[in-house]
Amino acid sequence: MNKHLEYPQCSVYDLLKEKADAYGSAPAVEYFGRRFSYTELIGQVGLCARALSAAGVKQGDSVSICLPNIPEAIFLFYAVSKIGAVANMIHPLSAEDEIVRDMELTDSRFIFAVDLIAEKLEKVAARTDITLAVTVSPADSMPLLMKAGYFVKGIKEHTPRSNFLHWKEFLAKGLLFGSADLSVHTAADDTAAILYSGGTTGKPKGIMLTNLNFNALALQSIEACGCLTKGDRMLSVMPVFHGFGLGVCIHTMMISGCTAVILPKFNVKEFGKLVFKYRPNLIAGVPAIYEAMLRSPDFDGKSLDFVKCVISGGDSLAANTKIKLNEMLRSHGCRCTVREGYGLTECVTGSCLTPEGCTIPGTCGLPYPDTLYRIVDPKTGKDVPAGESGEIVLSGPTVMKGYYKEPAETAETLRKDESGRIWLHTGDLGSMDENGYLCFHQRLKRMIVSNGYNIYPQNIENVISSHEQVAMCAVVGVPDELRGQRAKAYVMLRGACDEEQIRGELMQLLTQSVAGYAIPKEIVFVSSFPKTLVGKIAYQELTAKG
Repeated sequence: MNKHLEYPQCSVYDLLKEKADAYGSAPAVEYFGRRFSYTELIGQVGLCARALSAAGVKQGDSVSICLPNIPEAIFLFYAVSKIGAVANMIHPLSAEDEIVRDMELTDSRFIFAVDLIAEKLEKVAARTDITLAVTVSPADSMPLLMKAGYFVKGIKEHTPRSNFLHWKEFLAKGLLFGSADLSVHTAADDTAAILYSGGTTGKPKGIMLTNLNFNALALQSIEACGCLTKGDRMLSVMPVFHGFGLGVCIHTMMISGCTAVILPKFNVKEFGKLVFKYRPNLIAGVPAIYEAMLRSPDFDGKSLDFVKCVISGGDSLAANTKIKLNEMLRSHGCRCTVREGYGLTECVTGSCLTPEGCTIPGTCGLPYPDTLYRIVDPKTGKDVPAGESGEIVLSGPTVMKGYYKEPAETAETLRKDESGRIWLHTGDLGSMDENGYLCFHQRLKRMIVSNGYNIYPQNIENVISSHEQVAMCAVVGVPDELRGQRAKAYVMLRGACDEEQIRGELMQLLTQSVAGYAIPKEIVFVSSFPKTLVGKIAYQELTAKG
């Protein structure tokens, strides 16, 4: 039975304020050892809100936040909400043209960017109608000793301009703006943030996520997780410009009285050192993080008994990797097993999760409270029988408001049924068993059509990943004159191996487990994979190699 929750009909800031009043001196954010209590967090958000108002930001304005995981990004997200504006979340490593596109799309005249891209920011400003540009340094909130040693070669001072400020100069204007309460209590259905994703066509689009979307996600995540308690710590390495990072690693943590341990730059190879330095109770990340865990010597001989929840999302976790990860967790004194979820930015992030101890192969769990799933025939839109593959569609309080200024694409993705319920058509293939457990198969866009046959890359990847020497693999469709497309496999091994021997063993495995027309005729060994800005395998880059 899908559980029902009551959701607050308020802004993300208003919900944070309510929780902060209750949590008070408890640590909300930790940054290189510096801790901000909930009371301090609300104070910083208030000061930031006053500075935004002093700069001329009004209700409904778009404020671009082009920052990594630093405290200022969190202050800004909630301050923007406090005054009724919209947070336009942009990846700080985006190209100049991409930043211009995202700002022009949302008519954004205010931007906060990390000082590492100050030179790029000047070029963006020359091409857009910017009222205010503020550079923020990752050192601004560091402890004093660490701040003194922070230096990044190549950063140039921005050209003196009236509309260019450093973070401290920006905040100073807030101090002069008075202490009046500037809160604008926006409605649950008002847009809180715009995040970017490829959607169902691959074209980048702005996804409008409401106050209700974020607040519902937080309450649903707490309920689905089932083990969050005040004072828990999460190593929040997923980026704030991504739904997983902003929705789960920040907002959910803030609403539950937990501590988000954040870092401006994350190297997956250093993950082990970070785990033992910060001793988080919760770890949430993409499969690449867990692949690195299995290869890291940093865990040797050490206990993970402080970890009580491990969640994988954002991409599929290979079955073999999951088995090895659970064995590794158990052997290091961890009483939990890795739990998988499924979701997409169009519903903020995850919308289902495996229960603790779930042993059903291939499942990504049960829907969150008040979230309904169906599996439909992509052509007819009719439900398919339990266990059969079809398009995943879902409905619930985290489903986006729509794509910004894309009514046709919105109408194609959000479809209303006869009862008036809105269903998000994900463009993903999956199945659901008779007990409601969802299995994600793959993105519809990744399906390979060869000689009229449908080939599902994830099936092939699961077989290849079952080999003990395989660390990671990806199967893509490449052009073929005779068949239209053919499957090609890219494989990363766990260490130095006889590649020809491994290739032969993989082909034998594939011959036993995969239909002849689907077997990759080519297996390429690689030392690493190209990644998207949020750490997923960049399948399009592999496809482009041919």
